[in-house]
Amino acid sequence: MVTKQLTAIIEREGDSYVALCPEVDVASQGESVDEARANLVEALTLFFETASDEEIRERLHGEVYITQVEVAIG
Repeated sequence: MVTKQLTAIIEREGDSYVALCPEVDVASQGESVDEARANLVEALTLFFETASDEEIRERLHGEVYITQVEVAIG
């Protein structure tokens, strides 16, 4: 079995948390950060188990950069 490091972006939305993997545009949610992360891992596992090789190639972004930018607001 091959493993791959993927990015998980987790943000609070109301009373829950949404987790997104930008490399393949797969998302999940949970009532805590840990639950959202675990649910994302489960969703990603299911995606890679069920998606065709072609779909994986089409959706898998080779490079994803996480950074911060500063903008003026107001």
